Amino acid sequence: MSSKIAGPGSGPRGAEPQPHSTRLRWVALAVLVLAVLLVGIDVTVLGLAAPFLSEDLRPSSTQLLWIGDVYSFVIAGFLVSMGSLGDRIGRKKLLLTGSVAFGGISVLTAYASSAETMILWRALMGVAGATLMPSTLALIRNIFPDPRERSLAVGIWGAMTAAGTAVGPLVGGFLLEHYWWGSVFLINLPVMALLVLVGIKLLPESKNPAPGPWDLPSVGLSMVGIIALVYAVKEAAAYGLRWDIAAGAVVGVAALIVFVRRQLRLPHPLLDMRLFKNRGFTGAVLADLLTILGLSGLVFFLSQFLQMVQSRSPFQAGLAELPAAIGSVAAGLLAGTVARRISVRGAVSGGLAAVGLALGACLWLQATTGYLLLGSVLLVVGLGAGLAFTVTADVILSSVPKEQAGAASAVSETAYELGAALGIALLGSVVTGVYRSFVTPAGVPEAAAEEARHSLGEAVQSAHSLGGAPGEQLLATARDTFTEGLRFGAGAGAVILLAAAVLAWWLLRGQRLGEIPED
Repeated sequence: MSSKIAGPGSGPRGAEPQPHSTRLRWVALAVLVLAVLLVGIDVTVLGLAAPFLSEDLRPSSTQLLWIGDVYSFVIAGFLVSMGSLGDRIGRKKLLLTGSVAFGGISVLTAYASSAETMILWRALMGVAGATLMPSTLALIRNIFPDPRERSLAVGIWGAMTAAGTAVGPLVGGFLLEHYWWGSVFLINLPVMALLVLVGIKLLPESKNPAPGPWDLPSVGLSMVGIIALVYAVKEAAAYGLRWDIAAGAVVGVAALIVFVRRQLRLPHPLLDMRLFKNRGFTGAVLADLLTILGLSGLVFFLSQFLQMVQSRSPFQAGLAELPAAIGSVAAGLLAGTVARRISVRGAVSGGLAAVGLALGACLWLQATTGYLLLGSVLLVVGLGAGLAFTVTADVILSSVPKEQAGAASAVSETAYELGAALGIALLGSVVTGVYRSFVTPAGVPEAAAEEARHSLGEAVQSAHSLGGAPGEQLLATARDTFTEGLRFGAGAGAVILLAAAVLAWWLLRGQRLGEIPED
């Protein structure tokens, strides 16, 4: 490893506790990926449960979007603070505490009685979730000091993220066919219990030996800045520019500016802004943000398309999405080898370009499209995204001293969650905007059509209530218009992904795994 990334924690006096054998290192990794599975399962089962939530809780289309993205909003606002907190109090302690909280809030979410309480519990789950991902990556950075071993460990970490997205739809689909929608959130409990019980014994504690104080004003500024800015973008995309939305944007931007200025002055900042002087670090972070931004709108609505447009059962929808997870697992395991043989920028840019082209293929999507196109698109998306995300995570971890691993990991995860929130807000608003524009079919009461425009789930309910030919016409129109909106969203996502591929090619030039390139 390059001496340029050595820091106070890398020498003998500041060395972090490590598992003492190769076997224990890999056993510790197996424990860490349980937390990744936990988060991956939670994200994917929500998409499957959305139609059932729509029928039971009867959320408006705006509330449905909030249920989908409030978790990402909150987790994005807390990640930097939690990553820095883990560097200070111990990443193992933060991970296990957050896992217990995550499991407990999952129970509350499962028994939510209204759209409003669902939004609340999802927000609190975001607070707990903010402790998990930065802690796992930071612990990997410290457990695996060798660059090649770390590349494989990060690849396994990324592969298990994809495995969570595969397990979620399959288990969730089975539960949704046999139990009520809240059961999909209860699958977090056994994973959490295993993580905590095994992690207490096997995970080494790891923290910055000289972190300095945790700056509470910086915590508040980062939270207010990110949440206010993302909220403003979401509301502007949905309702246009209003004075309150503009005020939110101003508050968010102002808070982030003050946050950055404060970090540059503090002797022990919450986030060392000098990390962004490294072109590779900055390029990897931007690639993550743009990639998930381009993907999230499609991913969020895909389960609704498979179930309510193509009439698949939840379990069948889970099986249909499996190629994406398989591709991502395979790419994650091979990513380090590919990046070393081709180049970092070739691996990342190639992966992003593949995802962009796959999304572009969705411009031919129809309500009656066969699975050959859908399965092929999902497989290529999984391969490209798995390759890009795994290599960028490795670059980010390689670019910082290990005592700052928590904060750097938090930046990576903040980019991911911020991209997810913006993607659902912007591309999701494209889909819903097109969907709401459908013309009332002849013979269908305007009141029923207006109700159906709230969401595709409402359209299904309205069509069943009408019955007969009017109900069939309303449902067919709603399905066709939803599919048209999905095509628009996928097209916008393709443009974003191809632009991200070009940006990554430029910013990651000369970057190699395990070292910082000369500028």
